Amino acid sequence: MKIGILNSDTVKIDGAMEFGQYPEMFSKIFWAVDPNIQFKTYEVQFNNYPIDINECDAYLITGSKASSYDDEQWIHDLKKFIQVLDQNKKKLVGICFGHQIIAEALGGSVRKSPSGWHAGVDSISLNNNALEYGDEGKKYNLVFSHQDEVERLPQNATLIAGSSTCPNGMFFVENHIMCTQGHIELDKKFARMIYDFRKDQIGDSKHQRACATLDITTDEHEVASNLLKFLRK
Repeated sequence: MKIGILNSDTVKIDGAMEFGQYPEMFSKIFWAVDPNIQFKTYEVQFNNYPIDINECDAYLITGSKASSYDDEQWIHDLKKFIQVLDQNKKKLVGICFGHQIIAEALGGSVRKSPSGWHAGVDSISLNNNALEYGDEGKKYNLVFSHQDEVERLPQNATLIAGSSTCPNGMFFVENHIMCTQGHIELDKKFARMIYDFRKDQIGDSKHQRACATLDITTDEHEVASNLLKFLRK
């Protein structure tokens, strides 16, 4: 399988070079599950797209410090590309910002959370629409780092996991799109760097709680395995 990574950000945090950019982070986590996966990166933040959508078997949209509702040309162009992928039933995964911009591109809505930043290791629980991936109530612990949230899902989306803090935590669109708000790619050391970098935005108390949760065991490998299972269906 060849996955096209639609990279939507550039990491510019001091000391983070050892973790690479988001394409390297995603490659690492998926290779831990299946070392035979191939990747190709497209810098959509700089208007770099595949000439043909069939260059790759599936696509993945990364996180970003941008918001899906920003009035920037590359954001508008990415939404148009998402719509093309959807119309062609092309396999697509969205993580964090990717999760949000897919929802908005397909008729849902995204807003800044009235609760502010959601940071740290937290859990989302599967519902009865997710039986292929686990029993109802099964929890996935993932790293979270976002202040935007999906307020309303696209009309043809199916919610499969969430929590009181992150109601629309994971969803399908038919059989070709799967999205999650939680991160599978963030090393916890890198997550700590992000929280420290954004401490003034997150706020002292939330920053302290977020850092304290990084000792909790997370389920990124199981979620990555489920994403690959979905892409291969």
